[in-house]
Amino acid sequence: MAAKLNLDKLDLQIIHEMMDDAGISYADLGKKLFVSGGTIHVRIKKLQEIGIVRGTKLNVDLKLLGYDITAFVGIYLEKSSLYDQVAEDLRKVPEIVRINYTTGNYSMFIEIVARDINQLRYVLHDQLQKIRGIERTETLISLEESLNRNVRVTG
Repeated sequence: MAAKLNLDKLDLQIIHEMMDDAGISYADLGKKLFVSGGTIHVRIKKLQEIGIVRGTKLNVDLKLLGYDITAFVGIYLEKSSLYDQVAEDLRKVPEIVRINYTTGNYSMFIEIVARDINQLRYVLHDQLQKIRGIERTETLISLEESLNRNVRVTG
């Protein structure tokens, strides 16, 4: 894949370093990788233009902000052909932070972050169950997240 995209070792190093700390300055990253900050800027711009880098995210501890519930919901669709429409409707629910089209028991698997059990209940009952195409759901509440990391990018 990297060859098709014409990525070199420096591109992969930049990706790796910025996955660890997206807030690092181009100058500091350049020093770390022994190139100029301008080179880093040009490379990041290239990675954005080809769609590999799609912005940066702030890593926030949601529990400290009062979001105490993380739930995973397996969704059974009436027909798999309804996936695109259901996914579009799910994107409108702000508490849903991830949507995956899956194989196995579920047609879809989503992640919900809520302040409390009442907000989760509202999302499950008043929002998900009203989306056309959803046959039924199965909810799993996360008790603890033990690991959340990016994949290590190699060349």
